[in-house]
Amino acid sequence: MKYLVVSDNHGDRDILVDLAETYRGKVDKLFHCGDSELEPSDVLWNDFIVVKGNCDYDPEFPDSIVEKTGLDTIFMTHGHLANVRSGLTALALKAEQVKATIALFGHTHEIGCEVRAHVLYLNPGSISQPRGAIQLKSYAIIDSTPDQFIVQYYGRDHEPFKDLHFVFNKI
Repeated sequence: MKYLVVSDNHGDRDILVDLAETYRGKVDKLFHCGDSELEPSDVLWNDFIVVKGNCDYDPEFPDSIVEKTGLDTIFMTHGHLANVRSGLTALALKAEQVKATIALFGHTHEIGCEVRAHVLYLNPGSISQPRGAIQLKSYAIIDSTPDQFIVQYYGRDHEPFKDLHFVFNKI
């Protein structure tokens, strides 16, 4: 299964249109980790699974979702309600409650992925306003197989960042 993960576009609708048009039919699911600053009625959400960020004020956006794909159980939240700036503990507890194999989040605008207790935790960074040590406007694609999570980060030009490629064994 292939999952595209993007977050924190902060009103830049055009990049989401570009991602949807580029990857429609090429990935199994498109996830948006919040802070789109778009309306919940936007037609883009026909392509993306989306959650509410701290800059998304409409209550129609869910705070979190659980998406089962057959291969994975994916928990997604923006991250502000799980206090991800202080670590992954609260997020890990929420992921454990739903037996997630993947936990997606945004909020910090910082690229990050790691596996803890057989769960992949992934922040795609920000597609529009990166922060932290890696100042790249980015999104990620997770290729999930029965044995591995293969993570590749990409720029707005859809070119891979060669140094941001990770392979994690599931077992």
